Amino acid sequence: MKKTFLSLCTLCLVFGIASAQTSQAPAGFDESNPAIAHGKLDTITYNSKTVGVKRRAVVYLPPTYSKLKKYPVLYLLHGIGGDEFEWLNQGHPQYILDNLYAQKKIKDMIVVLPNGRAMADDRASGNIMAPDKVAAFATFERDLLDDLIPYIEQKYPAKNTRENRAIAGLSMGGGQSLNFGLGNLDKFAWIGGFSSAPNTKMPDQLLPKPDTAKDKIKLLWISCGDEDGLLKISERTRDYMVENKVPHIFYKEPGKHDFKVWKNDLYQFSQLVFANK
Repeated sequence: MKKTFLSLCTLCLVFGIASAQTSQAPAGFDESNPAIAHGKLDTITYNSKTVGVKRRAVVYLPPTYSKLKKYPVLYLLHGIGGDEFEWLNQGHPQYILDNLYAQKKIKDMIVVLPNGRAMADDRASGNIMAPDKVAAFATFERDLLDDLIPYIEQKYPAKNTRENRAIAGLSMGGGQSLNFGLGNLDKFAWIGGFSSAPNTKMPDQLLPKPDTAKDKIKLLWISCGDEDGLLKISERTRDYMVENKVPHIFYKEPGKHDFKVWKNDLYQFSQLVFANK
């Protein structure tokens, strides 16, 4: 297990032996600080051959961003009731990351906030549980791999190897992250599921050949609030990784199914991702 893990965890799970006990983020970690440098937010539009329309995403560039430097990329996904602006409106990742950069606690990275509902009308309106809208979250796998990632790697100075791509998300986006990340270990090496929703595949479908995947995973983060009704989904994933000795961190933290939990997850996860590649 990487030393970075040990710096954040009292006890880290190396081969399914125990659960990680990570600390809570300090007060003010998610607030704007006018005294420090700030990253830049771009709204981009890319052509989705998967959906057949142009789609939008938001991109966060670090405070010291330069076109002369290449960066790893984190794809950060929203929940079933959200869109590409949900994290910004409720989770303030730009403030969390700005503060971490000011404290020199994270690696320089580009963060992409897509709309994970891959359909022509991708707004979070009407019945968000409608079958076509739920199905669109699965369709996003192809949109992400075939359309969005190539666009990002063409438009920005992004590193294009699996060791330089991460995917994480909350709730429905947590399920997507586990499904897409573990299902495409040739594309992603850093994976985080925050309070993953019922769209999460059963563990033996997530990782049918765990022995061949162990060396490919740089970080598998599984977390959920201890009062969250969806906790069992994260626990069943954890149990499978324990049984098959797949390195991971399991973090059961105080909280429910809300942004208080997910902001803390991002704070913790972002300090581990791309460390000691």
